[in-house]
Amino acid sequence: MGRPEERAAEGKAARAEAPRSAQGAWAVGDRRDPLALLRAQDEARVPELVPIRYERMLSSPFAFYRGAAAVMAADLASAPSPGLRAQLCGDAHLANFGVFAAPDRRLVFDCNDFDETAPGPFEWDVKRLAASVAVAGRERGLRRRERREAVLATVSSYRGAMRRFAAMREIDVWYARIDVESRLAELGGHLDRKHLQRIERNIAKAKSKDSLRALRKLTRPGEDGLRIVSDPPLIVPLEELAEDREAESQLEAVLADYRDSLSEAHRHIASAYTYVHAARKVVGVGSVGTRAWIVLLIGRDSEDPLFLQAKEAQASVLETHVGESRFEQHGRRVVEGQRLMQAASDIFLGWVTATAADGVSRSFYVRQLWDGKGSADVDAMSADELSAYGALCGGTLARAHARSGDRIAIAAYLGGGAKFDEAIAEFAESYADQNERDFETVKRAAG
Repeated sequence: MGRPEERAAEGKAARAEAPRSAQGAWAVGDRRDPLALLRAQDEARVPELVPIRYERMLSSPFAFYRGAAAVMAADLASAPSPGLRAQLCGDAHLANFGVFAAPDRRLVFDCNDFDETAPGPFEWDVKRLAASVAVAGRERGLRRRERREAVLATVSSYRGAMRRFAAMREIDVWYARIDVESRLAELGGHLDRKHLQRIERNIAKAKSKDSLRALRKLTRPGEDGLRIVSDPPLIVPLEELAEDREAESQLEAVLADYRDSLSEAHRHIASAYTYVHAARKVVGVGSVGTRAWIVLLIGRDSEDPLFLQAKEAQASVLETHVGESRFEQHGRRVVEGQRLMQAASDIFLGWVTATAADGVSRSFYVRQLWDGKGSADVDAMSADELSAYGALCGGTLARAHARSGDRIAIAAYLGGGAKFDEAIAEFAESYADQNERDFETVKRAAG
């Protein structure tokens, strides 16, 4: 990278390539059939779980939006871009932000889903987030003006945060994070009692969400010791799926390979836990049908559990449009992208390649199942709350982009005025219209 003034000049020059006002344009044009894009993803998924995916996606337009990252990626690829890149979340909608426990055990707020992460145009993540605000606002019955204010708050927060990060030292950008309890203390005097109590309840719930809680909720004692309780098709223990009795010994070998992806210090703590049981568990909305496992391990005794989640990582939906990942192992792609974007990451975050009974080798990434994880209840937000939450997510996304992209050039492109904000607000509302049309199209096809 050049000097700050050269990088700023590059950002301003990018406005000629893609004027900020042009970011508001959305034209249907010659776009790919959304149903065809979704069905193409189904081909690599567990067939008996695919109907669950559509059942969840078709519960509402916002649920559909959550599951249709591939559709939006194809749409964004046709739009003019200033060519300023960063590591993208790839699916930066409102529900993919939340709280979790950092290694120092304090709760932080950050992006928390990186299945689609890849380097790409920074504005793709911004548009994905902004449109999710508009879609969520419609679901809450908010008026157009209220939705626009919420989107403007989101994008303005992104722009303002990026401009602040542009003026910071490299190391200060890397250390920046949103500490939940400190932020709550700052906001306490500005929130009404009802809103404050709701946030405090959510924080308390997140704090209690750990492996001990998972042990109580997901397992029961059996003849062979602790066992994950079967609840098909959502939770199916390994022995109910495996075609041969060697599956558990193979899984133990897979866990050994996974530990090799950790740092030496983290490998040491991971090796203190012994495998007990595993089950396939359906997760998410758009992820349903990809292979996901929960694995129970025990440390010093049965009161020292560790639940890991091993989730299949396929190619990012962005790769068709931005080029193949430099990581052949997609679990590693997810992990490396997450470490680059997040201010603090799970100490058990790693990757592994596993070959199933069908002989196919698949990439997985591994993390703790529950580790202080919590998310906001978007479905219950008022107009003011949606604006405040959108602004929190917008600033968080800017911090994530500032770690990998040229924050000075991006900030210069965005500028000090609201031109970019207003353009994205127009885009968000137009794309919310498109999302509703796609939702109805797929719903009719599903019968």
